[in-house]
Amino acid sequence: MRKLNVTELGRINAEEFKNSTKLPITVILDDVRSLYNVGSVFRTSDAFRVERIILCGITATPDNCLVEIHKTALGAEESVEWSYSKDCASVVNELNKKGYVTVAVEQVEDSIKLDNLVVDKTRRYALVLGNEVKGVNQDVVDLCNFSLEIPQYGTKHSLNVSVSAGLVIWEFARQLKDIF
Repeated sequence: MRKLNVTELGRINAEEFKNSTKLPITVILDDVRSLYNVGSVFRTSDAFRVERIILCGITATPDNCLVEIHKTALGAEESVEWSYSKDCASVVNELNKKGYVTVAVEQVEDSIKLDNLVVDKTRRYALVLGNEVKGVNQDVVDLCNFSLEIPQYGTKHSLNVSVSAGLVIWEFARQLKDIF
């Protein structure tokens, strides 16, 4: 086996990305405090052609913290569409009105386990990921159509928010891959 070099990977450039078909997914980061987690979610969102990211609350934006976010995003902050809103609940309410299926990625009663998720290919989704310590705020969980939980089998009760985003986005991409 030989590792492929960057040119052999056949990746699209930022302009082609902007004009490409995207997964019908909006990722919402609410009160994510680590700039490296924000950058990592941008990079994952680029890898799977996520429609956009909405940064809420205390979550930093690339225009304010470019160096730190860029360290893990590696330029994805330039390719993935993003916006900022102070209030996550307002964003979720607005997306609900627009017909999105809103999903809290959180451990709650009656959550759907990630391995039991069935994605409706005719719908658009908004995935809400919360603060590294407190998770998704209860008032936002209450507004979501359902909650998605990543099954875990070790001693820790949670995963890093950027790891959670990667797992969930991957599962949506796996089920929606025929749109590309």
